[in-house]
Amino acid sequence: MSQYRIALVVGSLRRESINRKLAIALTKLAPSDFTFHHCEIGDLPLYNQDDDDHQAAPVKRLKQEVSSADGLLFVTPEYNRSVPGVLKNAIDHASRPYGKSAWAGKPAGVIGASIGAAGTAMSQQHLRNILAYLDAPTMGQPEAFIHVKEGFFDADGNVAEGSRDFVQKWMDRFAEWVRTHAGKHAG
Repeated sequence: MSQYRIALVVGSLRRESINRKLAIALTKLAPSDFTFHHCEIGDLPLYNQDDDDHQAAPVKRLKQEVSSADGLLFVTPEYNRSVPGVLKNAIDHASRPYGKSAWAGKPAGVIGASIGAAGTAMSQQHLRNILAYLDAPTMGQPEAFIHVKEGFFDADGNVAEGSRDFVQKWMDRFAEWVRTHAGKHAG
């Protein structure tokens, strides 16, 4: 049985982020042939094209983590109706220098959670547009704009009973997406 390595990118730096909690809960719902590597993005310098030929060590690390992955899982909040700056910074770094994007060809899933009723719909749509440009085939359905209310997570940090089936179906579809698309890019 093949093992699938997934680069897990959380668009929030906050320790108690609900998206970080969701990311951890999602990894527990994944099939046994999936392993996840949390990509640190908080230590990246601000992207500056002048640095493309001399990328900082954290940038090189991120590019290696993404390059060695079979798939990508983005779990992101929504800031001001778009992707958080820290996530966009990470995406920009790993896509450079031009023509050497680590994201290209990596099957991706996008999900996010918010305490607001709209979930992270705008952030996810903006992220899908970015990933389309970067040639990362992104799962379109099912969409999951998670509205986190009291009791969404149980005491152990798992998705509680009321939402578990929905989130499990999303994870099952993501696993199918990665299995179908991993390794198909010849770029």
